[in-house]
Amino acid sequence: MNAAVRAVVRVGIFTGAKVYFVHEGYQGLVDGGDNIQEATWERVSMMLQLGGTVIGSARCQDFRTREGRLKAARNLVKRGITNLCVIGGDGSLTGANTFQAEWSSLLVELVKTGGVTAEEAKNSSHLNIVGMVGSIDNDFCGTDMTIGTDSALHRIMEIVDAITTTAQSHQRTFVLEVMGRHCGYLALITALACGADWVFIPESPPEDDWEEHLCRRLIETRGRGSRLNIIIVAEGAITKQGQPITSEDIKNLVVKRLGYDTRVTILGHVQRGGTPSAFDRILGSRMGVEAVMALLEGTPDTPACVVSLSGNQAVRLPLMECVQVVKWPLLALRSDSPLLSCRSFQNNWNVYKLLAHVRPPSTKSGYNLAVMNVGAPASGMNAAVRAAVRIGLIHGHKMLAVHDGFDGLAHGQVEEIGWGGVGGWTGLGGSKLGTKRTLPKKYLEEISATISSFNIHGLIIIGGFEAFTGSLELVEGRGKYEELCIPVCVIPATVSNNVPGSDFSIGADTALNTITTTCDRIKQSAAGTKRRVFIIETMGGYCGYLATMAGLASGADAAYIFEDPFTIRDLQVNVEHLCEKMKTTVKRGLVLRNEKCNENYTTDFIFNLYSEEGKGIFESRKNVLGHMQQGGTPTPFDRNFGTKMGAKSVAWLTGKIKEYSRHGRIFANTADSACLLGMRRRSLVFQPLAELEEQTDFEHRLPKQQWWLKLRPILKILAKYKADLDTSEKFKWMRRSGFFYIQVNYF
Repeated sequence: MNAAVRAVVRVGIFTGAKVYFVHEGYQGLVDGGDNIQEATWERVSMMLQLGGTVIGSARCQDFRTREGRLKAARNLVKRGITNLCVIGGDGSLTGANTFQAEWSSLLVELVKTGGVTAEEAKNSSHLNIVGMVGSIDNDFCGTDMTIGTDSALHRIMEIVDAITTTAQSHQRTFVLEVMGRHCGYLALITALACGADWVFIPESPPEDDWEEHLCRRLIETRGRGSRLNIIIVAEGAITKQGQPITSEDIKNLVVKRLGYDTRVTILGHVQRGGTPSAFDRILGSRMGVEAVMALLEGTPDTPACVVSLSGNQAVRLPLMECVQVVKWPLLALRSDSPLLSCRSFQNNWNVYKLLAHVRPPSTKSGYNLAVMNVGAPASGMNAAVRAAVRIGLIHGHKMLAVHDGFDGLAHGQVEEIGWGGVGGWTGLGGSKLGTKRTLPKKYLEEISATISSFNIHGLIIIGGFEAFTGSLELVEGRGKYEELCIPVCVIPATVSNNVPGSDFSIGADTALNTITTTCDRIKQSAAGTKRRVFIIETMGGYCGYLATMAGLASGADAAYIFEDPFTIRDLQVNVEHLCEKMKTTVKRGLVLRNEKCNENYTTDFIFNLYSEEGKGIFESRKNVLGHMQQGGTPTPFDRNFGTKMGAKSVAWLTGKIKEYSRHGRIFANTADSACLLGMRRRSLVFQPLAELEEQTDFEHRLPKQQWWLKLRPILKILAKYKADLDTSEKFKWMRRSGFFYIQVNYF
């Protein structure tokens, strides 16, 4: 929430508007007085890394009454506030919509009773409202993710990972209860991300004989050598008869029927707290910017809207249409649900059920699928391998693990891998299969021999730019080596997020959070010592994704990247900007530099330049983060993303193998038999490698088009640089006359 507050304040001030804080939610709006204070640029500094909301939140019964809303309206009119930005759940947003609908009648009554003058009422004749959804349950229609959900998943996974180690040590069963009274999103994604044995969610009550199925599932897991069981329960889990299923009920069942040592952990409000994730900071910042733009463009006839996330796009939707569509039990899993975001929920549910409840068939398909990692390690690779292996076994395939990338494929480092062979891999960083940057072009003959020797019918390649270029080399070699004429699926996995054909790559989110956490600590150090500027070098090759997104998430003053060329004059402007900043109460600076942004303006050069030009005003320090960005435990996003990508790749390969199978042989040599599976907007799509070749800058290992570059102006504006946001006449008029007010509340 604080990221959204910060963005609204700074973009509002950037446009020339007055911005006000309203402390303690709607209660502060009703009470007025010191609860409503003008915001300044410096007051929202150091807010990004703070959880909760620094301006307070409170449930307000007074605002539910017309009398309370009259007081709130008077407090706004007296200050000339005609634009309202509300951050909260559906209750808060419904209250805001009611407030707007009543606005004219409230003004009439206030003038009649002498609460405001006729002139004041005329100047505040309409109220524009924009909402942003803040809810850890991700239960609001119209947005892919709500502010706070990703951070809550981070808290949950930290606890699950810690509990897993003690459960393995003592061979215990753990029942973990997470929040979600009406929505099981947190429970479902947690179950996917940790490979839980069972999950209970309110949207899909279990069958009447679920007790038998659960116990059988736990026995099977132990029978395959596992030393623990994990069961996830949403607090609102129910039976088909509507009776609650509690964590204690499940514990008692397991102890009574199986005699397993079982423990219950109820996570409670720990899920609401802690440092926000990089995703939530960027989401809040983007929504805050879009909210201000919506207010600037508002007219007396503009209905209340809510700023939402659709894929990687910030969009505006009618507020009440979203509130009135309830994304709760039964609706979320209905096949005819009108909610696009619910289809995503259903996809997650289907993948989980496939991995958790479907057993490998006794009849085999006769096909052999190989899976391998290529390029640098990326957190989440193991989750993709695990899903691919287990879904492959469910399809009846024989699954083969290739060690050490194309090098291992050339030298026959291939072995069969079973269900238990990938147990516990979801939460492991790095690459369990081993990975190298070796490209296959000079080993095509050896690779062909290995494919023939192990009778490989399909290949899943999980990796970064080397996986993409290496796969193109395999396709090119099909003309000479018939053994290479098998279906190939590439899954992008790299911290650099530079693989064409996908908006996101597995591992990039984990690296981004690692950088953001490090920047938080560095900023804390700089805040203590005062007058200090840190220059941080990030990975990414020529791709500036990590530097840009980490700059947004950590509140950087600048981020130098290859895609946005800069000159010595730009460096001079940045130094002058920091010199001016040292005159304010915020006496620190943070500058990010992508490792290959410029061959001459190196990290050392920029450090020396800042040190010299800032002499007597600020000191400079530098940090090269290096390979720590490739390590660490994968984030919930990367675990879930990897799991879904691995599962989808096997389903596609299975179809392609059948399509190209003739008389027991596979011969796939068409363009669509070698594809990359990527995320485009909000969908996972397969794209022929040949088509993506045209969209690639091979010299710099970059896609020619990158969606995140449009976020660069936001980074600059939030750092107090001049940048173009909009040049329409409507924008200019509203910029001169607009007033803003911020409200944070759980109603």
